Amino acid sequence: MNHERPQRKSPRRPLFDYRSMGRYFVTPVVQGRLQLFGAVVDGVMVANDAGKMVLEWWAKLPSKFARVELGAFTVMPNHFHGVIILNGTLERDPPSLSDVMGWFMTMTTNAYIRGVKASGWRRFDGRLWQRSFHDHIIRRRGSFARITTYIEENPKRWTLDRENDTRAGEDEFDRWLLEDAANEDSDE
Repeated sequence: MNHERPQRKSPRRPLFDYRSMGRYFVTPVVQGRLQLFGAVVDGVMVANDAGKMVLEWWAKLPSKFARVELGAFTVMPNHFHGVIILNGTLERDPPSLSDVMGWFMTMTTNAYIRGVKASGWRRFDGRLWQRSFHDHIIRRRGSFARITTYIEENPKRWTLDRENDTRAGEDEFDRWLLEDAANEDSDE
């Protein structure tokens, strides 16, 4: 009988150095896709106190990590989209994208737990966030602008969002993002 656990496939690009300078589109998603951070009303995201807390921790990333600059970002009912820019550093062992996101997810989890205890926020089972996060390395000219627009307009697209359990169709952006990843080593 084989008692080995199945190997979980890493969502990271093999052999890519996630400590390297660059721009990254990241999306952490709430475990079970529970809508804990607010609601989209008429195409506008209305963040509740938990959603505002997530935004506050995101804004602290450049203070915690000197090499981090923030691009566009938005909180959604059950996930978060943001662009992280990793600049050059003189550090010997600079933080990786996973280090930055791990800190963000840990801090928001701890703050959320405090909100459950102190303010009666909705409880979650096990983990606040899914174990990992989606990322997309932004390399191609034009991709940065397209991703920024997508993030800014994401609440208007909630009815098509793949993280929305009641979505009404497919979002063409998802298809474009896959194509962009497949072509990321070329210029537009």
